[in-house]
Amino acid sequence: WKTKEGLVRGCACRGTAGFSHVSCLAEQAKILFAEAEENNLGVEAANTRWRRWDTCSLCEQDYHGVVCCALGWACWKTYVGRPEMDNARCFAINVLGDGLFVANHCEDALTVREAELSMERRRGASEEHILAVQGNLAATYQKLRRFEETSQMLRDVYSGHLRLHGEENIQTISNANNYAVSLNGLQRFEEAKALLRKMIPVARRVL
Repeated sequence: WKTKEGLVRGCACRGTAGFSHVSCLAEQAKILFAEAEENNLGVEAANTRWRRWDTCSLCEQDYHGVVCCALGWACWKTYVGRPEMDNARCFAINVLGDGLFVANHCEDALTVREAELSMERRRGASEEHILAVQGNLAATYQKLRRFEETSQMLRDVYSGHLRLHGEENIQTISNANNYAVSLNGLQRFEEAKALLRKMIPVARRVL
């Protein structure tokens, strides 16, 4: 059938591979995930099929730019009518936030990320998942050059991982480093040095 919609390619495919209409990519993702739900194919199969919303089925690379953003909106529009406790709706708001972020629509991405965090707290999501959402929110603040809020959020993420996993954990060490970098950027050098002096010996033992 004919359409005025242009062909796009927002992945790592080369040559003639990877070109498609955004609407076709969205329809494929919608159908694949619906089949997984309807046929009870299990969590692994459902997750693999869900990846079609943000990953090319040919090169297996994430979509980027306007293609990622367009698929984010298509994904959200597909599942927004579901109840808030529905997992697909939860995943969809994350896909939308990612799409807006990579397309540099950062103010819109911030609104979505903040809504996602509030929603996940209402849903009673695990602390691990909350920390992941907060990490995305910190990255969005960073891109908007809202550095004080970036640092505050990174502090919360680091503290959360420290509480959950202890200091001898790769995620804790990584998030401590992120927080220290943010402190350094704010010229809070003594705080950054104190944190790094604490974590460097730990990193040497663990890494």
